[in-house]
Amino acid sequence: LSDDANRSLSVAQNFITGKLYNSKRVLERLLRDHSLRINEAAVKDASNSLRDSLCCIKNCNSADKLRGIEGDAASVYFGVFNELVLRDKEFFLFKGRTRRPPKDAINAMLSLFYTVLANDCAAALEGVGLDPYVGFLHTDRPGRASLALDLMEELRSVCVDRFVLTAINNRVVDSSCFIVLETGECRLSGEARKNLFSMWQDRKRKTIVHPFLEEKIPWGLIPHVQALLLSRFVRGELDGYPPFLWK
Repeated sequence: LSDDANRSLSVAQNFITGKLYNSKRVLERLLRDHSLRINEAAVKDASNSLRDSLCCIKNCNSADKLRGIEGDAASVYFGVFNELVLRDKEFFLFKGRTRRPPKDAINAMLSLFYTVLANDCAAALEGVGLDPYVGFLHTDRPGRASLALDLMEELRSVCVDRFVLTAINNRVVDSSCFIVLETGECRLSGEARKNLFSMWQDRKRKTIVHPFLEEKIPWGLIPHVQALLLSRFVRGELDGYPPFLWK
């Protein structure tokens, strides 16, 4: 299935549809709840751009074009990400994604918990009998869990981005929680990591109605449910893979 370009593209389109839809929903939630505290016009423009990108996915005819759409949409989304920070904006200033190493506090938290989510997705895929190293959108590379990275795309914004923003906006973390090394890398202190992982576990226990199954499940089971749905599609029990679309 992964080696079949057309069938592989169809699955990848669903992953990226989920990613862009959920990113758009995060921005829409911000507009609904905090329109007076943000640059409303900029966030609306970003939301509309993501809507247009979602339409482009349907007509995409190659994996390279799909990666281009996803990359452009990610730039738009992270271009207004700083608007989602509602307090201590001088310290929690987000100018864009920096990965290796993370250069600021927000990137330090995003990178850490994206890694945690990727590991959860890899474990979920193995649990349903799928090889996490054989991807559809992320190309195979030695030592990289490509399918886990595919699966987590639709979950990044709703699982990790919202978690990081909640930690900032609810004053779980502040400037004292971070250490900047001589290399420019920004890291969480040991105590801050401990507190955030405790908060992460608490959040995983909260329930949500799954949009496809229409049943209540804990947030922590979402990677496992999505992996199960993907395995059902691979085995021919579903006509297509249903991405997680946050409501």
